[in-house]
Amino acid sequence: MEKAEKKSRTLKISIIVSVLLSIIIILVILKLTLDPTTVNQLLHANIRYEYFLLAVFLNVLTWFIWGTRLMVLSNATDKNVQIGLWGSTKIVIANLFLASISPSMAGGEPVRIYLLKEDGMSLGGATASVLGERLIDAIFVLICIPFALFIFKDRIDNKILNTGLLIGVAVFILFVAIFLYAIKYPDKVKSFLTSLELKIAKLFKRKEHTKLTDFINREVDNFHNSMVFFVRDGKKAFCIGGVLTVAYWFTGFLIPSALLVGLGLPPYIIESFAAQILLLVIIMMPTTPGSSGVTEVGMAGLYSVILGSQNLYLLGVFVVLFRFITYHIGLIAGAIFQYRIFKSLTSFSLDTLTKQK
Repeated sequence: MEKAEKKSRTLKISIIVSVLLSIIIILVILKLTLDPTTVNQLLHANIRYEYFLLAVFLNVLTWFIWGTRLMVLSNATDKNVQIGLWGSTKIVIANLFLASISPSMAGGEPVRIYLLKEDGMSLGGATASVLGERLIDAIFVLICIPFALFIFKDRIDNKILNTGLLIGVAVFILFVAIFLYAIKYPDKVKSFLTSLELKIAKLFKRKEHTKLTDFINREVDNFHNSMVFFVRDGKKAFCIGGVLTVAYWFTGFLIPSALLVGLGLPPYIIESFAAQILLLVIIMMPTTPGSSGVTEVGMAGLYSVILGSQNLYLLGVFVVLFRFITYHIGLIAGAIFQYRIFKSLTSFSLDTLTKQK
């Protein structure tokens, strides 16, 4: 009971920290970009509110595209179960809550696996479907990174930032190599990660065999088995999932452009797509809960380059609108759906899946 209360308290802290960080950083950005003159400029700007509604629509549309992808992968993985579009979309919306308050959105994956199993899928099939999503997302982002770096390389007149972009390319190539190695040699990856974990355990004088060791072995096996399935038997579903992934991210990438037009600015579609790709790399790193604060700062930095000094007074308002539509609306919708399913916002944890296993 005490353990459950501790986890519930930890989750509540994550919720508070993620929301507060987002609000605080947004207020700082507004403070730096707004003054009486810019407020007056905003009042006389050619604001087109219908494009703000379009941005909300695009965000909701991404949920249904994601749901379609999850449906396709799930039905291909487990032939005995047929998940419907609304059923898979409800799973996606419910997962948004924990995804929004966890680093790298990793908290949403256990929710999706659990709810797929509740719909009749085997645990292995549900895990394969969700990891298949992660793989397709990773492939898409990795393919797009060179394009984003190319677009921004000449726009940033700063040697330090340009050096950082070159380092990013090197890290990209290294990541691809490690990724392929992990698929081909899972046992070697398990051995390396387990030995690393044991050394860390000894350093902190913990038991040599820990739950983390079991977790590493299980997740590497799950990853390998999922990838083998999609390469051998699920090629068609994997390709359809790839097309839906492109549609999902491109739809999401249009949200900033819609907001820019709504604020009376050009859409900057190509530049905005590139900025969103670089932002994805930033927020996929396990930093703050829900990447709150990090996302706002990344948005402000990237779009300050796109907007230029003459439009900088709109930067704070733009970041507020973007985060409200893409983060806060998802957080609220996810909380509503998760509460309806679990009758609580803090009752779900990784133990839920562990007990089922």
